[in-house]
Amino acid sequence: MAFDVEQARADFPILSRQVNGKPLVYLDSAASAQKPRAVIEAMSRAMEHSYANVHRGLHTLANETTDAYEAARRAVARFVNAGEGEIVFTKGGTEAINLVAAGLGAAMAPGDEVVLTEMEHHANIVPWHFLRERRGVVLKFAPVTDDGRLDLEGLQALIGPRTKVVALTHMSNVLGTINPVAEVIEAAHAAGAKVLLDGCQAIVHQAVDVKALDVDFYVFSGHKLYGPTGIGILYGKAAELAALPPYQGGGEMIGEVALEKITYADPPHRFEAGTPPILEAIGLGAAIEWLNGLDRAAIAAHEARLYARVREGLAGANWLKVIGEAPGKGAILSFTVDGAHAHDVAQILDRYGVAVRAGTHCAEPLMRRFGVTSSARASFALYNTEGEADAFVDALTRTQAFFA
Repeated sequence: MAFDVEQARADFPILSRQVNGKPLVYLDSAASAQKPRAVIEAMSRAMEHSYANVHRGLHTLANETTDAYEAARRAVARFVNAGEGEIVFTKGGTEAINLVAAGLGAAMAPGDEVVLTEMEHHANIVPWHFLRERRGVVLKFAPVTDDGRLDLEGLQALIGPRTKVVALTHMSNVLGTINPVAEVIEAAHAAGAKVLLDGCQAIVHQAVDVKALDVDFYVFSGHKLYGPTGIGILYGKAAELAALPPYQGGGEMIGEVALEKITYADPPHRFEAGTPPILEAIGLGAAIEWLNGLDRAAIAAHEARLYARVREGLAGANWLKVIGEAPGKGAILSFTVDGAHAHDVAQILDRYGVAVRAGTHCAEPLMRRFGVTSSARASFALYNTEGEADAFVDALTRTQAFFA
């Protein structure tokens, strides 16, 4: 199946607008992607025609909304090749990681170890620091090479008899590095450790099969996957979810409540206390069904061409420092401009209608590893075009002239 970028762009109403009198060039999809009309309409339709709370009611609207909510769970399960009961709806990828860390941490003792990497998003660092602070868990960080690759041998050397969890990003949100997760999972399991993958970036750019990976936990967010904010996914192997204690208490997650005792529901509902993100789940289901109508391999090739075109257009720019040049990386360009703060670069690019990210990208340890306090980041998505890649190169070249 061929990929027609102009046809795909037509599904995104926002891409037709202008910014500062210039056509919008949106290169901040790694932070949050734009939404296709299918998502907007699915959420609007649910609010206009069938909205009610889920699981609790017996009237028509409740039944219709519950059916749509659980249909979204089935769509997610098919998308990653999981069982329906292995998909937990959360409010985001961050909450999903916190849920796992809290659950696994309940059984950890002082001196138990969690292995992470230097390239992790704060969402996959801070929850484990909670365990360090509160339970005496030891955190170990695998190094990153100068070109932005994970030092696999260095990571494997950190795994020992007290390692309980190895948690790492599938694809770095700063470097674009796609990590050798199959090898990591094999090494961790050989030592009896569990593995959590942060898939918030990877799930957007490649097909993910959690069964083939044999990963214990896989998390991602909806808003980067062309869906709404306020919705995330935790995949967990059925046995792993069954072994986790509840993360929050309230309605829906219980089996029976009495004054003297309580029992808990089975997963996934054990981890979905209270009224869930109903409309957001329906929107995510719509995003996945929309994406399933496209050729994922063709999209990946398209994004790779855009990245290569930008790198070619900036070849010889000795004022540019690129952070992360691992082979086979995804279409994310993090960079600094000599003599300029990343925030200033982003603001000047915005004058040309080009939207990029600037700051630490919630990865301060990685910034320190590369000796910078911040960087700008252009991230490419399926709806970006070659013309937009050229517009970014031109705008960045003009921006640099302000600081020359």
